[in-house]
Amino acid sequence: MSLYSVVVPVYNSEHTLDELYRRLSDVFDHVLKRDFELLLVDDGSKDKSWEIMKKLRAKDSRVKLFQMSRNFGQHPALLCGFHYVKGDFVITMDDDLQHPPEELPKMISVMDARDDVDVILARYEGRKHSWIRKLGTRLSVYATSKMLKKDPDLEITSFRLIRRFIVDAIKDTTVHLPQIGNLLVENSNRIINVDVRHDARAYGHSGYTFRALAKELFYDITTHSAFPLIVVRDIGVFTFTVSLILGIIYLVRYFAVGTSVQGWTSLILVLLASTGLTLLSIGILGEYMMHVLDESKKMPHYVLRQKDL
Repeated sequence: MSLYSVVVPVYNSEHTLDELYRRLSDVFDHVLKRDFELLLVDDGSKDKSWEIMKKLRAKDSRVKLFQMSRNFGQHPALLCGFHYVKGDFVITMDDDLQHPPEELPKMISVMDARDDVDVILARYEGRKHSWIRKLGTRLSVYATSKMLKKDPDLEITSFRLIRRFIVDAIKDTTVHLPQIGNLLVENSNRIINVDVRHDARAYGHSGYTFRALAKELFYDITTHSAFPLIVVRDIGVFTFTVSLILGIIYLVRYFAVGTSVQGWTSLILVLLASTGLTLLSIGILGEYMMHVLDESKKMPHYVLRQKDL
């Protein structure tokens, strides 16, 4: 009988942890009738999440606890859990109850029937995210499909079912800011979507603001592709060509009609455009150099404060 490891990053989830544990237990004990372990990774919560996690651990030894020293983010929290999983299959899901545990049998049945599939990613029916989150998701899907050369119809989500050998392949990544979805795509092309229900958030609000989504998207682009550099290069070639044509026109005009004050506005506009392009180029190059610096530091993805296995 296969063992399933459920890894859940926890951040300020005191209101949802009890229900998440109860519903997961019901699904595995009474519906699937399979063994599971629940790895809860506290990502620097500021509420009573850790106290509730300890109560769940005291009630059920299948619950494993990890507390990080500060908020490192969802992906480092998942990597932390990946280092301690014992299951043949690994499930990742959020702590806010938007990923219904009752949908797991659907994903597991597909995995059981498909030996040719390494990863199942949930594709949400009636996505309950805000319009900002939906827009960010669409942009991210488009960007990653171009950068990683993946199927543009494949949706990368955080509700996943992964074969253990894939988890073992990515858990020791040395990338400065790892993105689990991208790492999965880079390590296997046997990934499919399965449609599942997506519930509304029961408590609080998402921490994915427009600024956070834009920052993550820009990081993904500058980490996995040279697209911004190529764009700046092409703009530079275009502006150089335009300036060369204008230079020829003004030279002909000089010999034909003599000097003139005309053209002052166009000159200023060209100077402003070229200066702005130069500053933009420097900024993009600086971003790439910062990535190189961050990678060279080899800082840990997370610092584990305590654990209870």
